[in-house]
Amino acid sequence: MEELPHAMFPVFGTGAVVATVDPEGLDPAVATVRRVCEEFDAACSGFRTDSDVEKVNRCAGTWVAAGSLVLAALSEALRVAAATDGDVDPTVGSAVHRLGYDRDFAAVPADGPAVIGIEPVPGYARVRIDRQRRRARIPAGVRLDLGATAKALAADRAAAAAASAAGCGALVSLGGDVAVEGPPPAGGWEVGLADWHGDSAPGRSVRIRSGGLATSSTTVRSWRRGGDRVHHIVDPRTGRSALEVWRTVSVAAATCVDANAASTAAVIRGERAPAWLEELELPAMLVRTDGSIVRTAGWPAEVAA
Repeated sequence: MEELPHAMFPVFGTGAVVATVDPEGLDPAVATVRRVCEEFDAACSGFRTDSDVEKVNRCAGTWVAAGSLVLAALSEALRVAAATDGDVDPTVGSAVHRLGYDRDFAAVPADGPAVIGIEPVPGYARVRIDRQRRRARIPAGVRLDLGATAKALAADRAAAAAASAAGCGALVSLGGDVAVEGPPPAGGWEVGLADWHGDSAPGRSVRIRSGGLATSSTTVRSWRRGGDRVHHIVDPRTGRSALEVWRTVSVAAATCVDANAASTAAVIRGERAPAWLEELELPAMLVRTDGSIVRTAGWPAEVAA
C-alpha cells in the first residue's frame, strides 16, 4: 500500500485490506470494517443456514419478513440486473449450486460428477420487495445468490463507515472489490491488479482517487465437474458458466457495486463487452484467455510499477 498504514484479515472466504491516510485512523477503521462485514455475512451469506437471505430462500413462494440489510442488498441486486439487461441476475442461486458451488469455496471439491439439469435461470423480474412491510418474495423453486453484488455493496458501505470512523480517507478491499472514501493520499490510492499478463509484467497497479474498482475472473474460482472445467460466473441465459472469452475484467466506476456489475457482465457478454463498456464510458481492462489485453474508455496503456 505504498507506505500507507494498512491491515489485512480474512473475510467472506477471501481476504480484506483496510488502509487509511492517517495512521491514527487505522485501528478504528479496521474495527468498523469488521463490524460491517459481520453484518453483511449474517444478512447475505449463501453459506449460512441462519442468514437472512437463506430464510428468504427457504420460504420461496411466499412473502417472508426480511431485515433492512438483506432488503437493501436485494434491491441493489435487482437494480444491477436491470442495468445489465439481466446479465448479472440474483436468481442464479440454483444454477450455481448445480455447478457445485454450494459451500465456502475452500470446501468445494476440485472434481466431481457431471452437471445435470442445466437450464436458464428464472429471472430477476419475478422477485418482489415490499419495503413498507419489510418483506420479500421469490417464486417457488427460485434460489437467490446475492454473492458478488452484496460483497461490493459491503465494500462501499465499509469504506464510507471506515472514513467516518478514521476521520480521514480510507480504502477497503474485500476479495479484490475495492471502494475508497474521503480525501485520497497524494497521487491517489494504488490498487494492485489481479491479472496483468500479456503486454506487461505481473504485479502492476493502477491509481484511483474516488469510487470503486472491481475485477471479475474465470480463473480464480474454478473447479471441474465430469472432467469439464467450470467457474462461478454463471450466464443466466444458459445456467452454465459463462464462455471464457476474458479470463479477467477490471472496471473502475463511481461505486464498487457499479464496477462489480460491469466487470461481471463483461465476462458474460464476451466479445460484445468492449463496445458496451465504451458506450457507458467505463474505464476497463479486459484480458483474453491468451493474455492479450483490450482497454476501454481511457484505461491507461501503462500502469504504475
